Amino acid sequence: MKIQYFQDTDTLYIELRACDVGETRDFDENTLIDVDEHGEICALTIEHASARADVPHFSFEQIGSERRVAVG
Repeated sequence: MKIQYFQDTDTLYIELRACDVGETRDFDENTLIDVDEHGEICALTIEHASARADVPHFSFEQIGSERRVAVG
């Protein structure tokens, strides 16, 4: 899993797994869902993230070679 926040566009990108995206679907006017060729979710894009996902309060915890995201 990879989480990226783009402050210049206030966009949060959450990659659940690395895969070839077959289609991007609109969940609502500010949320996109990337799915593979079988319709399985690969990633989410959340626009206006600071208001919708409380981005300024995310904290990151390093565990082994991975980072976990927690809201704190």
